[in-house]
Amino acid sequence: MSEDHTEPVTFVDNRKIDPETGEVRDGEGVPEPLAGTGTAPQPGSVDEGALEDAEIVDPQDARSAELAERTADLQRLQAEYANYRRRVERDRKAVIDSAKASVVTELLAVIDDLERARAHGDLETGPLKAVAEKLAGLLTKQGVTEFGAEGESFDPTLHEAVQHEGEGRDPVLGTVLRKGYRIGERVLRHALVTVTDSTGDATAPSAGSDSIDVNSDSGAHAEFDQS
Repeated sequence: MSEDHTEPVTFVDNRKIDPETGEVRDGEGVPEPLAGTGTAPQPGSVDEGALEDAEIVDPQDARSAELAERTADLQRLQAEYANYRRRVERDRKAVIDSAKASVVTELLAVIDDLERARAHGDLETGPLKAVAEKLAGLLTKQGVTEFGAEGESFDPTLHEAVQHEGEGRDPVLGTVLRKGYRIGERVLRHALVTVTDSTGDATAPSAGSDSIDVNSDSGAHAEFDQS
């Protein structure tokens, strides 16, 4: 009788889930690592040379550096805010001064009329005198000052000369045709004047004089000895 050499047929069940129990078989169902991802380094697998070359940063030093940077930012912000406040205050003051100057400039015509009334003696008594005094007080309170009086030195930045008499040495104001006004350092209107040369100081009484002349009411001339 001949022997049968046929090898037995074997089946390998590669199913990951047991068809009878429904459970995952051992070694099955574990997700494979994604392509391109490496496994986490195991303890002892880090290159010690790389650690030696790495810079070790002290946490305290890092916090100090961050605090210094934040402090510098805060100081810079405070300086910018202070400059901003100064600019705003300067601009606000300029606007106020400009408004004051505009109002006072409109009132100069009224002031001129009052000055002419004063020259004619109309402000000695009566309600117009009270109005003139109140207006003058108001202008003084706002910092308005007048300039331009006979005998003052001529200043081309303040005075406008319409006539000049003399050779031009030591010029002073002669006749004041119109007073000038300014508010603070701002000139509202130049004084309109005539200019003449200074005549110098008036002749002083001679030294050692012992007498003063006095005119009596009757017009008679009397002399009193001061010795």
